[in-house]
Amino acid sequence: MKKLVIPVLALALLASGCNVLDKEPLTTLAPSNFFKTAEDAEASLAAVYDGLQAKGCYAEVLMLMGTMPTDDGASANNDVAVLRTINWNSSTGQVYDMYRDAYQVVNRANAVIKYVPGISGMSSGRRDQIIGEAKFLRALAYFNLVRLYGGVPLRLEPTESGDPAILNLPRAAADEVYNLIVSDLTAAAGAAPASNPTRVTRGAANALLARVQLTRRDWAAAKTAAGNVLGGQGGYTLAPSFNALFPADNRGESIFEIQFSGNTDAGTFHTLPDVVMPSPPATYAFPKFNRPSANLLQAADTVNDLRWSFQGNTSAGRNFASFVRRPGGGDNGGDFCYKWRSDGNNFNSPDNSYLLRLADVLLMYAEASNEQGGPSQDVLDKLNPVRQRAGLAPLTMSSPQLASKQALRRQIELQRRLELAFEGERWFDLVRYARHEQADPSADHAWTALDQIQQQRNGRRDENYLQLPIPLSELNTNTQIQQNPGY
Repeated sequence: MKKLVIPVLALALLASGCNVLDKEPLTTLAPSNFFKTAEDAEASLAAVYDGLQAKGCYAEVLMLMGTMPTDDGASANNDVAVLRTINWNSSTGQVYDMYRDAYQVVNRANAVIKYVPGISGMSSGRRDQIIGEAKFLRALAYFNLVRLYGGVPLRLEPTESGDPAILNLPRAAADEVYNLIVSDLTAAAGAAPASNPTRVTRGAANALLARVQLTRRDWAAAKTAAGNVLGGQGGYTLAPSFNALFPADNRGESIFEIQFSGNTDAGTFHTLPDVVMPSPPATYAFPKFNRPSANLLQAADTVNDLRWSFQGNTSAGRNFASFVRRPGGGDNGGDFCYKWRSDGNNFNSPDNSYLLRLADVLLMYAEASNEQGGPSQDVLDKLNPVRQRAGLAPLTMSSPQLASKQALRRQIELQRRLELAFEGERWFDLVRYARHEQADPSADHAWTALDQIQQQRNGRRDENYLQLPIPLSELNTNTQIQQNPGY
């Protein structure tokens, strides 16, 4: 089954009190009256997954955040202007949306983690899996929160009361949040199955753990987690061509996807009708998201790199490149992202999006290994498959790209940028690079979030913009929380 069916009863229960910012208790159904059967457990878990489709998560805003403030995005649309120009503040709608919807996932996951252990009449193995899946999803939500806002309140119980002592929590230190994330992902890896095309697996838990540890600059732990995935967990394989990756549909390279239902506005990010076009040349483009910057196009080898070829894109054959050029200019003329093209003609596409895939894990392993020990054959063994699939020649130990740790770092960063463009990670990579340079002055990245901030904010290299402000609505309702510096 490709999609998760979300029972209305579960959503009624968990949606009514999951919004931490609204401070509403779970009132539609008392949890003690709902979590009775194995079916209830499955329904409540499905509601956690459903939270990933929210606007502030992967339906729109979080994906926009991963691209628009970076050197990749070029939209002039007013809806994303504050992101593109890095001019957000505590009243910015997208800042609120991401905070609210991440805590919605946290709250739903907390309900599963609290109440499913008490359900009888189900196998202990499946019970443990459900709890493990909920912990993965909670870890994912907290990971997005901590890398967007820094330390945030750690809510480990579902919101079931309007008691100010429960609702008003101070911010935990970022390290405390990361410790919970690592603990949750470790538990998920121990409980999840080896394979399941639409749900959390052991490989997904380790792949996300690799991303978390890379963000923390724990190179050894990141390499170990990525190595667990590459060592055979889940049997993942690179798609034979970049074209075969899209649309995302739980293919062999996929480790974890956002499963869009396509029947609500949650899927609007992926319709854009036909995200780019029914068939080239383009006649319509959604201007919020799918316009690459000139800088990104200049970074790509549009002659040899098959990911960036502007030739041979057809509708019936679904031959995808990252971008396709609309001849003749005109309405939104130029170059358009072709990754998220859908065959539908409505604004609610069921097409999935990748959260984790094998090429990403290969590049994470290569980065961690290079940072830990410099150029090696081990790094090349992970980097070359990604390059070769793109039609690029394999590197050798004598290649100039391996002349030093610095040279190889630049090559790995370039491949991440080209391989994962418009998949929602570029801003977070740029922030990682900025934090790395802050922690290690000898680290020299090609471009960081601080470079981008300086470019967009009239030459001001303001470190405060490496994280978002806490939303004003949270400041107004949580008496224990403090705003981030500079806002």
